Amino acid sequence: MNTPKKIVMIHALLLALVVFHTALAKPVDKTKRRSTSLTRVELKQANSRLAELGYGKGPSAVILFQKWEGRKLTGHISRDDFDVLMSANAPEAKDNGYRHVEVDLDRQLLLLIDDDGTITRMLPVSTGSNKHYKEKKMSGLAYTPRGRFRIYAKISGWRESPLGLLYYPSYFSDGLAIHGNPEVPHTPQSHGCVRIPMSAAVSISKLLPVGTIVLIYDKDSFVSAKDWAEADKLKADAVIRE
Repeated sequence: MNTPKKIVMIHALLLALVVFHTALAKPVDKTKRRSTSLTRVELKQANSRLAELGYGKGPSAVILFQKWEGRKLTGHISRDDFDVLMSANAPEAKDNGYRHVEVDLDRQLLLLIDDDGTITRMLPVSTGSNKHYKEKKMSGLAYTPRGRFRIYAKISGWRESPLGLLYYPSYFSDGLAIHGNPEVPHTPQSHGCVRIPMSAAVSISKLLPVGTIVLIYDKDSFVSAKDWAEADKLKADAVIRE
């Protein structure tokens, strides 16, 4: 038989268990947590920061930022994105000191670089899928070559190629071109060309005269063209002196 002392101890233990479970079940005060959604002030700060870093404005700017920083591509700024954005540095060219174009295959981005090495324009691209294809009586590897190239030919308007239509193509290697396309997915999906948005095709074509240097690289390969740029400069100076 339980003694009164034991009964009191049991009641005390049960009461302690009830209090403990009640404490666990108590709702968490959400005001003590940092909200995952951004306030209007923070969204305004984010948009200003995107423009300041050279990405531009709107969802397209967010995509460029997310591509450059290796973030998940959503087109909107999450709390984690915001934290990274506010402490991020502006994108920098791989090579500098001369006017050229860079295609970053890992980030799937095209960069226009001026004589000072400043990025003046940034666009999303879709390059070669690195998969074998067999279509329209043709077959091959959908590969965008790495290395240094020059724009050697251009066409205004549409160009019908064996594998499809190209809009304002600027050719850089064996029929491969930087050109407008209605579909520019976030991943490499082309046959080897560098697809850019249709809305940018005309303006980009005007900025890529024949002779423009194009650098295409990934994390494992990069070749500078500073010697080409220096040779171009010497040649231009010689013409001026004549």
